[in-house]
Amino acid sequence: MDAGTDTLQKALQINLDPRWYGTIAEIGAGQEVARWFFRAGGAAGTVAKSMSAYDMSVSDAVYGKSDRYVSKGRLQAMLDHEYELNIDRLGEARGDETAFFAFADTVVARSYRGGNECHGWMGVKFQASPRDEPSQVVLHVRMLDDEAALQQEALGVVGVNLLHAAFFAHHEPERLVEALLDRLTTGRIEIDMIELQGIEFRSVDNRLMAMQLVQLGLSGLAMFGPDRQVLQPSEVLRKRAVLVERGSFRPPTVVNVAMLEAAEAEFGKDPAVAGREVLVLTELTMANLRAGGNAVDRRDFLARADLLAACGMTVLISDFAAHHRLASYLSSRTDGRIAMVMGVPTLIDLFDESAAALLPGGILESFGRLLKNDLKLFVYPMLRDGEVTTVDTVRVAEELQPLYDYLFRRGSFVGLSDYRPEHLAILSRDVLQRIPTDDESWEAMVPPEVSGLIRKRGFFGYRRER
Repeated sequence: MDAGTDTLQKALQINLDPRWYGTIAEIGAGQEVARWFFRAGGAAGTVAKSMSAYDMSVSDAVYGKSDRYVSKGRLQAMLDHEYELNIDRLGEARGDETAFFAFADTVVARSYRGGNECHGWMGVKFQASPRDEPSQVVLHVRMLDDEAALQQEALGVVGVNLLHAAFFAHHEPERLVEALLDRLTTGRIEIDMIELQGIEFRSVDNRLMAMQLVQLGLSGLAMFGPDRQVLQPSEVLRKRAVLVERGSFRPPTVVNVAMLEAAEAEFGKDPAVAGREVLVLTELTMANLRAGGNAVDRRDFLARADLLAACGMTVLISDFAAHHRLASYLSSRTDGRIAMVMGVPTLIDLFDESAAALLPGGILESFGRLLKNDLKLFVYPMLRDGEVTTVDTVRVAEELQPLYDYLFRRGSFVGLSDYRPEHLAILSRDVLQRIPTDDESWEAMVPPEVSGLIRKRGFFGYRRER
């Protein structure tokens, strides 16, 4: 079954269901979602109104003024306005048997000249049953096709998928997310943010939905803030300098925090960073979350996420096992300087040639991609056999030592001298082993916010009855 047939059948199923009735409002790429419902037949049973307000003055007159027309704020204004109109105009006459909805999107597709970022916001606000309180699903999408017509087609398919999943799979949020790219590929559409709200989704943790986007390959990266709210990566990264630490954070230790603080202080000395807001990020990779298997322990993931939030951290989840892939993603979303902070062991791992075996240029290409745009690696010392190893004393394979020395001399590796020697022996895995035991020494190895939350919530096997 091709995409058109399947999408048409979804639209027809909605049209033939007497429950759903509402508005489809689209700005920026034609009326591609509404078109499917009219093509399927029986749209009079579903579509109370379809519209596009392309002129900014007209759009402002309908939805209120906005600083940015392709934004989550504009989408929310569209959803709220159209939903309330349906309730006000139709609620008394048919509210007892109708579940009202408002679908909206505001996007920028490929322009006539080309070269612009093609993305947009899409959402549906709906009643799951007549007279019910509303629920809502909001997405941020990036259109990846080269031609505007193909982008419009893909956007229409995603819109039908969203409406169908919201109406028929709202009780299974994971299935709702899976259905969004039915009959499409991630080479055409990327969904890098999803947010579920309202009475039908009152038990949903949107951080799990964000993780699922990455797990399913719908996006390479997802992000949420210390307030546990999901974020749209491009908006958060835009124009900022970025400092990121990759790790397991199982749990976050005082060393993790010290590394970021020392690196941020050094990063701020870079003239290219002056005047820029520095965004500090902590990143969990899917490879780390899977820990060698295919499944992700959701309780374990949320424990790590909550502990990082307690430390005030913004969290990334990515499917970028290679450092250069993360660097490439970040550099495509900001024109600010980018830096990574890591320990000496991770720096040494970067000189493992087998990790770059799939690149045509091998390890040279790996470092070329990673250090592009003058990206710097801030490196925290390690303790080995009672000796402190710093960037000055690192030794790698003999044949790669000249490469290491060259990159070190050019300033790609910056040693962090602001450290406490007594902290160098602290490792997350050692802390993790002590938490379930009677050995309480682990508490001094993590920030107070972390130890307090572990005790309160019983994370990682901690016995709260102590």
